[in-house]
Amino acid sequence: MLVLGDAHASDPERREALLDHYRTLEPDAALQVGDLEHYELPAPTWFIAGNNEDFDVIEALRAGETAGTRNVHLLASTVATVEGVRVAGLSGNHAPTKYDLPRSELSGERRRHFTHEDVERAASLSDVDVFLTHEAPTGLLSYGYDPGCEHVDDLLEAVSPELCLVGHHHRHREATIGGTRVVSLAPAWERYYTLDPETLAFEGHDPGTDG
Repeated sequence: MLVLGDAHASDPERREALLDHYRTLEPDAALQVGDLEHYELPAPTWFIAGNNEDFDVIEALRAGETAGTRNVHLLASTVATVEGVRVAGLSGNHAPTKYDLPRSELSGERRRHFTHEDVERAASLSDVDVFLTHEAPTGLLSYGYDPGCEHVDDLLEAVSPELCLVGHHHRHREATIGGTRVVSLAPAWERYYTLDPETLAFEGHDPGTDG
């Protein structure tokens, strides 16, 4: 299974880098951790919304509509079985001033955020193997401060996945947090990853140097 970090594929060069991974690996399925910005893909792809998306498309996908898209499936506090793996995801990023609002009150670009409703719904999911999130948990990254989000900490404790894949930060970092292997993914134009559905073995690959 192909796994990809942030794509920012509204940029033509980055879109080509994204699609090149599909052409090279010809995957049966793919996972992607947000900032996708391109919604017509060569293989079925389960993704979470990041903070850079076409939010009209994202809202349509939330509503179960697929017009203008191909092979994309949004995980928005939902879970899907992908090649036998239970994959769940929290779409959006955190804004403290919007967190306590109902999602129905978010409009325009503010639709990029998750709310308490989204987190509560995600926390109720069960039997999750892999969890996708755009925000990192605490204890994974440092910029002289910890950019992690405590709401993601709470979700990992509630859902207890074997593997958590993180976008947004554009750098590869790994940690074990509360028994979960947590990996912050490099962006898709730098690296791709593979996940073995049977063992959940997870590996990174540098294009041109790794087969």
